[in-house]
Amino acid sequence: MMRLSTKSRYGARLMIDLASHYGKGNILLKDIARRQEISVGYLEHLLPPLKAAGLVTSGRGAHGGYALAKSPSKINLKDIVETMEGSLAPVRCVDNPALCHRTNYCITIDVWKELKENITRTLESITLQDLLGRRKEKLETSLIYNI
Repeated sequence: MMRLSTKSRYGARLMIDLASHYGKGNILLKDIARRQEISVGYLEHLLPPLKAAGLVTSGRGAHGGYALAKSPSKINLKDIVETMEGSLAPVRCVDNPALCHRTNYCITIDVWKELKENITRTLESITLQDLLGRRKEKLETSLIYNI
């Protein structure tokens, strides 16, 4: 079964939290941890690759914390998942055909390439801004049913 790791799922939650505070300055990690129910230690593990990818910035001192490096409309799920997971290819030979001597006559490699393209296209089409909108809709819908 193909699954995203906890790094991707929690990385997306971290980034959505930062997106919801975009333009309001740096956000403390302990506040994100509390809201997202993720340990500070685990979040600290996620941040270096997100910073290296240019998706997150950090500050120290009185105004320390973390913020998105660019607008939520400019960061998509592909950016986050690839940063956390690496390639979206379901098998290694899609990215590096030299790994398999059967590549030239392999019947399934075209399917694996198509799968990667479809996953990529889907994740590219969903920005953090889109996810903020979805979150708002879910919250409004759940409030209607919980009255």
